[in-house]
Amino acid sequence: MKLILAEPFKRLWAGQDAFAAVEALQGQVYRELEGRRTLRTEVAGSGYFVKIHRGVGWGEIAKNLLSAKAPVLGAGQEWRAIQRLTEAGVATMTAVAYGERGANPARQHSFIVTEELAPTVDLEQFSLHWREQPPAPRLKWALIREVAQMTGRMHRAGVNHRDCYICHFLLHTDRPPTADDLRLSLIDLHRAQVRTATPRRWRDKDLAGLYFSALDIGLSRRDKLRFLRGYFQRPLRQVLQEEARLLAWLEGKAQRLRGRYERKYAAGAGQ
Repeated sequence: MKLILAEPFKRLWAGQDAFAAVEALQGQVYRELEGRRTLRTEVAGSGYFVKIHRGVGWGEIAKNLLSAKAPVLGAGQEWRAIQRLTEAGVATMTAVAYGERGANPARQHSFIVTEELAPTVDLEQFSLHWREQPPAPRLKWALIREVAQMTGRMHRAGVNHRDCYICHFLLHTDRPPTADDLRLSLIDLHRAQVRTATPRRWRDKDLAGLYFSALDIGLSRRDKLRFLRGYFQRPLRQVLQEEARLLAWLEGKAQRLRGRYERKYAAGAGQ
Protein backbone atom coordinates (compact mmCIF):
# COMPACT_ATOMS: atom_id res chain seq x y z
CA MET A 1 0.00 0.00 0.00
CA LYS A 2 1.14 3.56 -0.74
CA LEU A 3 -0.21 6.57 1.12
CA ILE A 4 1.04 10.17 0.97
CA LEU A 5 -0.92 12.88 2.77
CA ALA A 6 -0.25 16.60 3.08
CA GLU A 7 -2.31 19.11 5.07
CA PRO A 8 -5.17 19.38 5.69
CA PHE A 9 -5.75 15.68 4.96
CA LYS A 10 -2.81 14.51 7.05
CA ARG A 11 -4.48 16.03 10.10
CA LEU A 12 -8.11 15.31 9.22
CA TRP A 13 -7.55 11.66 8.31
CA ALA A 14 -5.12 10.84 11.11
CA GLY A 15 -6.05 7.45 12.57
CA GLN A 16 -8.63 6.81 9.82
CA ASP A 17 -8.72 4.55 6.80
CA ALA A 18 -7.82 7.13 4.13
CA PHE A 19 -9.46 5.04 1.41
CA ALA A 20 -12.77 5.04 3.28
CA ALA A 21 -12.37 8.75 4.07
CA VAL A 22 -11.84 9.72 0.43
CA GLU A 23 -14.88 7.67 -0.64
CA ALA A 24 -16.96 9.60 1.90
CA LEU A 25 -16.11 13.01 0.42
CA GLN A 26 -19.10 14.83 -1.03
CA GLY A 27 -19.33 17.51 -3.71
CA GLN A 28 -20.05 18.22 -7.34
CA VAL A 29 -19.51 15.05 -9.37
CA TYR A 30 -17.92 15.68 -12.78
CA ARG A 31 -17.56 12.08 -13.90
CA GLU A 32 -19.03 8.84 -12.60
CA LEU A 33 -17.92 5.66 -14.33
CA GLU A 34 -17.86 2.09 -13.09
CA GLY A 35 -14.18 2.28 -12.29
CA ARG A 36 -13.56 6.00 -11.77
CA ARG A 37 -15.16 8.96 -10.01
CA THR A 38 -14.16 12.62 -10.26
CA LEU A 39 -15.60 15.32 -8.03
CA ARG A 40 -14.93 18.76 -6.60
CA THR A 41 -15.16 19.09 -2.86
CA GLU A 42 -14.42 21.68 -0.20
CA VAL A 43 -12.36 20.87 2.87
CA ALA A 44 -11.44 23.38 5.56
CA GLY A 45 -12.65 26.23 3.35
CA SER A 46 -10.59 25.33 0.26
CA GLY A 47 -11.55 23.64 -2.99
CA TYR A 48 -10.08 20.31 -4.13
CA PHE A 49 -10.53 17.91 -7.02
CA VAL A 50 -10.73 14.23 -6.17
CA LYS A 51 -10.20 11.32 -8.55
CA ILE A 52 -10.96 7.84 -7.25
CA HIS A 53 -10.03 4.73 -9.23
CA ARG A 54 -11.56 1.40 -8.23
CA GLY A 55 -10.04 -0.88 -10.86
CA VAL A 56 -11.28 -1.29 -14.40
CA GLY A 57 -11.36 -5.10 -14.53
CA TRP A 58 -9.44 -7.48 -16.77
CA GLY A 59 -12.02 -7.15 -19.55
CA GLU A 60 -11.41 -3.42 -19.90
CA ILE A 61 -7.65 -3.91 -19.70
CA ALA A 62 -7.78 -6.54 -22.45
CA LYS A 63 -10.01 -4.32 -24.63
CA ASN A 64 -7.55 -1.45 -24.36
CA LEU A 65 -4.54 -3.62 -25.10
CA LEU A 66 -6.22 -5.22 -28.12
CA SER A 67 -6.94 -1.76 -29.53
CA ALA A 68 -3.31 -0.70 -28.87
CA LYS A 69 -4.34 1.71 -26.10
CA ALA A 70 -2.55 1.90 -22.78
CA PRO A 71 -5.18 1.36 -20.05
CA VAL A 72 -5.47 3.80 -17.14
CA LEU A 73 -4.93 1.53 -14.15
CA GLY A 74 -5.09 4.02 -11.32
CA ALA A 75 -4.21 7.39 -9.85
CA GLY A 76 -0.49 6.59 -9.95
CA GLN A 77 -0.18 7.80 -13.53
CA GLU A 78 -1.39 11.28 -12.61
CA TRP A 79 0.69 11.37 -9.41
CA ARG A 80 3.89 10.50 -11.29
CA ALA A 81 3.13 12.96 -14.09
CA ILE A 82 2.56 15.80 -11.61
CA GLN A 83 5.86 15.04 -9.87
CA ARG A 84 7.83 14.92 -13.14
CA LEU A 85 6.27 18.09 -14.56
CA THR A 86 6.90 19.97 -11.33
CA GLU A 87 10.55 18.90 -11.42
CA ALA A 88 10.76 20.09 -15.04
CA GLY A 89 9.32 23.51 -14.24
CA VAL A 90 5.97 22.97 -15.97
CA ALA A 91 3.20 24.59 -13.93
CA THR A 92 0.54 22.03 -13.10
CA MET A 93 -1.68 20.85 -10.25
CA THR A 94 -0.54 20.44 -6.65
CA ALA A 95 -1.30 16.99 -5.26
CA VAL A 96 -2.07 16.92 -1.53
CA ALA A 97 -3.19 13.31 -1.10
CA TYR A 98 -2.40 10.09 -2.91
CA GLY A 99 -3.18 6.50 -2.04
CA GLU A 100 -2.89 3.14 -3.74
CA ARG A 101 -3.61 -0.36 -2.45
CA GLY A 102 -3.90 -3.76 -4.05
CA ALA A 103 -1.42 -5.61 -6.24
CA ASN A 104 -4.02 -6.76 -8.77
CA PRO A 105 -4.08 -4.05 -11.50
CA ALA A 106 -7.65 -4.93 -12.43
CA ARG A 107 -8.93 -4.33 -8.89
CA GLN A 108 -6.52 -1.75 -7.52
CA HIS A 109 -8.09 0.98 -5.37
CA SER A 110 -6.37 4.35 -5.66
CA PHE A 111 -7.05 8.07 -5.38
CA ILE A 112 -5.47 11.47 -5.86
CA VAL A 113 -6.56 14.83 -4.43
CA THR A 114 -5.32 18.07 -5.98
CA GLU A 115 -5.78 21.67 -5.01
CA GLU A 116 -8.36 23.53 -7.08
CA LEU A 117 -6.83 26.00 -9.51
CA ALA A 118 -9.08 29.04 -9.20
CA PRO A 119 -9.95 31.48 -10.52
CA THR A 120 -9.03 30.21 -13.97
CA VAL A 121 -10.43 29.84 -17.48
CA ASP A 122 -9.33 27.18 -19.92
CA LEU A 123 -7.83 28.35 -23.22
CA GLU A 124 -10.61 26.80 -25.28
CA GLN A 125 -13.14 29.08 -23.58
CA PHE A 126 -10.76 32.03 -23.52
CA SER A 127 -10.20 31.82 -27.29
CA LEU A 128 -13.78 30.87 -28.22
CA HIS A 129 -14.57 34.17 -29.98
CA TRP A 130 -11.12 35.08 -31.23
CA ARG A 131 -12.21 34.85 -34.89
CA GLU A 132 -14.90 37.49 -34.40
CA GLN A 133 -13.14 39.44 -31.64
CA PRO A 134 -9.37 39.05 -32.03
CA PRO A 135 -7.36 39.45 -28.83
CA ALA A 136 -4.58 41.99 -28.37
CA PRO A 137 -1.76 40.65 -30.59
CA ARG A 138 0.88 40.75 -27.86
CA LEU A 139 -1.36 38.77 -25.49
CA LYS A 140 -2.04 36.15 -28.16
CA TRP A 141 1.67 35.85 -28.96
CA ALA A 142 2.53 35.52 -25.27
CA LEU A 143 -0.03 32.73 -24.83
CA ILE A 144 1.26 30.89 -27.91
CA ARG A 145 4.81 31.17 -26.62
CA GLU A 146 3.87 29.91 -23.16
CA VAL A 147 1.86 26.92 -24.46
CA ALA A 148 4.70 26.04 -26.82
CA GLN A 149 7.36 26.22 -24.12
CA MET A 150 5.29 24.26 -21.59
CA THR A 151 4.56 21.53 -24.12
CA GLY A 152 8.20 21.34 -25.13
CA ARG A 153 9.38 21.09 -21.52
CA MET A 154 6.78 18.40 -20.86
CA HIS A 155 8.00 16.26 -23.74
CA ARG A 156 11.67 16.82 -22.95
CA ALA A 157 10.93 15.68 -19.39
CA GLY A 158 9.66 12.33 -20.68
CA VAL A 159 5.93 13.03 -20.24
CA ASN A 160 3.29 12.72 -22.94
CA HIS A 161 -0.22 13.89 -22.09
CA ARG A 162 -2.51 11.77 -24.32
CA ASP A 163 -5.25 14.44 -24.00
CA CYS A 164 -3.18 17.39 -25.15
CA TYR A 165 -5.78 20.01 -26.07
CA ILE A 166 -5.95 23.74 -25.35
CA CYS A 167 -8.83 23.13 -22.92
CA HIS A 168 -6.32 21.50 -20.56
CA PHE A 169 -4.27 24.67 -20.25
CA LEU A 170 -5.79 26.87 -17.55
CA LEU A 171 -5.20 30.62 -17.61
CA HIS A 172 -5.12 32.12 -14.12
CA THR A 173 -7.43 35.11 -13.79
CA ASP A 174 -6.78 36.30 -10.24
CA ARG A 175 -5.50 39.41 -12.04
CA PRO A 176 -6.21 40.43 -15.65
CA PRO A 177 -3.77 38.49 -17.88
CA THR A 178 -1.49 40.62 -20.03
CA ALA A 179 1.36 39.88 -22.41
CA ASP A 180 3.82 40.70 -19.63
CA ASP A 181 1.93 39.03 -16.80
CA LEU A 182 0.17 35.73 -17.41
CA ARG A 183 0.23 32.30 -15.84
CA LEU A 184 -0.87 28.95 -17.26
CA SER A 185 -1.21 25.55 -15.61
CA LEU A 186 -1.51 22.16 -17.33
CA ILE A 187 -4.20 19.82 -15.99
CA ASP A 188 -5.99 16.49 -16.55
CA LEU A 189 -3.01 14.14 -16.44
CA HIS A 190 -4.79 10.89 -15.56
CA ARG A 191 -3.81 9.34 -18.93
CA ALA A 192 -0.31 10.81 -19.05
CA GLN A 193 2.68 8.52 -19.49
CA VAL A 194 6.05 9.09 -17.83
CA ARG A 195 9.29 7.71 -19.23
CA THR A 196 12.97 8.60 -19.36
CA ALA A 197 12.32 10.09 -22.83
CA THR A 198 9.10 10.68 -24.74
CA PRO A 199 8.81 8.40 -27.80
CA ARG A 200 8.44 10.37 -31.02
CA ARG A 201 5.12 8.64 -31.78
CA TRP A 202 3.56 9.87 -28.55
CA ARG A 203 5.11 13.31 -28.86
CA ASP A 204 3.60 13.67 -32.31
CA LYS A 205 0.17 12.51 -31.10
CA ASP A 206 0.20 15.23 -28.45
CA LEU A 207 1.20 17.87 -30.99
CA ALA A 208 -1.54 16.75 -33.38
CA GLY A 209 -4.17 16.95 -30.63
CA LEU A 210 -2.99 20.40 -29.63
CA TYR A 211 -3.04 21.63 -33.23
CA PHE A 212 -6.50 20.16 -33.86
CA SER A 213 -7.89 21.89 -30.77
CA ALA A 214 -6.62 25.26 -32.04
CA LEU A 215 -7.70 24.91 -35.69
CA ASP A 216 -10.72 27.18 -35.41
CA ILE A 217 -9.52 30.01 -33.19
CA GLY A 218 -8.12 32.13 -36.01
CA LEU A 219 -4.39 31.50 -35.79
CA SER A 220 -2.32 32.87 -38.68
CA ARG A 221 0.63 31.17 -40.34
CA ARG A 222 2.94 33.44 -38.35
CA ASP A 223 1.23 32.35 -35.14
CA LYS A 224 1.95 28.71 -36.01
CA LEU A 225 5.57 29.55 -36.73
CA ARG A 226 5.80 31.25 -33.32
CA PHE A 227 4.60 28.03 -31.73
CA LEU A 228 7.19 25.95 -33.58
CA ARG A 229 10.02 28.25 -32.54
CA GLY A 230 8.90 28.16 -28.91
CA TYR A 231 8.34 24.41 -28.85
CA PHE A 232 11.54 23.24 -30.55
CA GLN A 233 13.76 25.99 -29.09
CA ARG A 234 15.70 26.08 -32.34
CA PRO A 235 16.01 28.64 -35.15
CA LEU A 236 12.87 28.60 -37.27
CA ARG A 237 14.73 27.95 -40.52
CA GLN A 238 16.28 24.85 -38.98
CA VAL A 239 12.92 23.64 -37.65
CA LEU A 240 11.24 24.00 -41.06
CA GLN A 241 14.03 22.02 -42.71
CA GLU A 242 14.48 19.28 -40.13
CA GLU A 243 10.81 18.79 -39.18
CA ALA A 244 9.23 19.10 -42.63
CA ARG A 245 7.80 15.55 -42.53
CA LEU A 246 6.34 16.10 -39.07
CA LEU A 247 4.71 19.38 -40.08
CA ALA A 248 3.10 17.80 -43.14
CA TRP A 249 1.86 14.89 -41.01
CA LEU A 250 0.42 17.26 -38.40
CA GLU A 251 -1.66 19.08 -41.02
CA GLY A 252 -3.20 15.82 -42.22
CA LYS A 253 -3.67 14.34 -38.76
CA ALA A 254 -5.36 17.46 -37.39
CA GLN A 255 -7.80 17.48 -40.29
CA ARG A 256 -8.58 13.78 -39.75
CA LEU A 257 -9.22 14.47 -36.06
CA ARG A 258 -11.55 17.31 -37.03
CA GLY A 259 -13.45 15.02 -39.41
CA ARG A 260 -13.81 12.36 -36.72
CA TYR A 261 -15.00 14.98 -34.22
CA GLU A 262 -17.58 16.40 -36.63
CA ARG A 263 -18.91 12.94 -37.53
CA LYS A 264 -19.23 12.02 -33.86
CA TYR A 265 -21.22 15.12 -32.97
CA ALA A 266 -23.27 15.04 -36.17
CA ALA A 267 -24.29 11.48 -35.28
CA GLY A 268 -25.14 12.60 -31.74
CA ALA A 269 -27.26 15.48 -33.03
CA GLY A 270 -29.23 13.14 -35.25
CA GLN A 271 -30.32 10.89 -32.41
